[in-house]
Amino acid sequence: MEKKYEALKQQLKQQLLTGKIRPGEKLPSIRTASERWNCSTNTAIRAYQELEKEHLVYAVQKSGYYAVLRPQAVTRTGAGQGQIDFSAASPDPEVMPYKDFQHCLNRAIELYEDQLFTYCDPQGFYSLRRELEKHLAHSQVFAQPSMICVVSGSQQALHLLSSMPFPNGKSAVLVEQPTFHGMVRTLQLLGVTTYGIGRTTAGIDLDELEQQFRSKPIKFFYTMPRFHNPLGTSYGAEEKRQIARLAERYGVFVVEDDYLADMETSAKADPLYSYDLSGHVIYVKSFSKIMLPGLRLAAVVLPPAVMETFRLHKASADSSTSVLSQAALELYLNSGMYDHHAAMVRERYRTRMDALAAACRRHLDPSIQCPAAHGGIFTTIVLPKELDAHDVIAALHQQHVSVRSTDQNYLPGLGRDNGLRLSIIQTDTDKIEQGIALMAEACRKLLQKRKQEVAWRIRPD
Repeated sequence: MEKKYEALKQQLKQQLLTGKIRPGEKLPSIRTASERWNCSTNTAIRAYQELEKEHLVYAVQKSGYYAVLRPQAVTRTGAGQGQIDFSAASPDPEVMPYKDFQHCLNRAIELYEDQLFTYCDPQGFYSLRRELEKHLAHSQVFAQPSMICVVSGSQQALHLLSSMPFPNGKSAVLVEQPTFHGMVRTLQLLGVTTYGIGRTTAGIDLDELEQQFRSKPIKFFYTMPRFHNPLGTSYGAEEKRQIARLAERYGVFVVEDDYLADMETSAKADPLYSYDLSGHVIYVKSFSKIMLPGLRLAAVVLPPAVMETFRLHKASADSSTSVLSQAALELYLNSGMYDHHAAMVRERYRTRMDALAAACRRHLDPSIQCPAAHGGIFTTIVLPKELDAHDVIAALHQQHVSVRSTDQNYLPGLGRDNGLRLSIIQTDTDKIEQGIALMAEACRKLLQKRKQEVAWRIRPD
């Protein structure tokens, strides 16, 4: 029986990996499989169960087994084939784990049906927080379930933190410039006093940071140490260590938005949270860029001094995060599906970022500052002062290329960098090459037009 079930498993696995059995397709019934491969029903059941353990198939009660694995070659749907989208922030539809998560949702209903449709602890489903404790530890974020709160997306966490009082008695927020536009919008809507500190591809001025911590009533400093949006760059170990020390010295909290933690390829790149020795860093981990944004799931690790206030504000906002989504995420993490999926997405996006950097070097004029990012999904290119970013955007729109300026990433009244934010999340390498070539041509024509206008204005009568 050992050899027979293993042989059957391998045959089916090969069909799944090559796409002969398509995603979502029902596998032969146990009886059909035993007849086709001349084996007992117990052998067929054992083979199917082993495939389920490897997350290649999933079982539906009273129906049978279905293929989970999504093959590498998938035809893109949704956007027009001629559109090149450098503006998107939502995950590539090709990499979303629809079938895998459907399997987890079904299993969650089977296992937790008595708990899924009642009110939940505002802090989150306890068994999920236990699973998150193990998951976060792999990223050097060590936190007991009592320190973890599950929220309806990282945006909710940022909104709650911005609006609630902090134990240091201060009320203003410090943000990097540029920064995540969703945070800028939240602070403006809430009317929170906000200060900015410049961040470039070279990093942040730590002397200025200390001066701001010392002289201004800052309750927390919002930062994206890893794969910054929109710059795409990351802080080094010493910068993170110094930020944590300054937070402790001046009693300022730090909100670390680690929205792309799963895109990290360096084992030595620990989060800022791991450098915190005084309980002043609040860690926010999103699952949207890896999984399905519509699930609205994120985890927040909070020090005891902040947890109770945050918990009360969370309960007031929505009572609790969707329990069904939480239970499904727990199973997705526990089964190993999440790690497998993250590895696939990480490699795909890394390849695209490499292609983007190479295309920029190949096509763009030296006067245009090319990407400095080494991973993640975003980067910024800075145009020379002779070019207006919005003119470039308009010209590219005519070529069916979509890009965004970095204007929305700055606080009102502060200087802009005349930049364009580029995202590779919904582009493949061919479209990246084509899009950057079109960008280079658009910039060349606009510069030529600009020179002609200047020459015409200074022409003698």
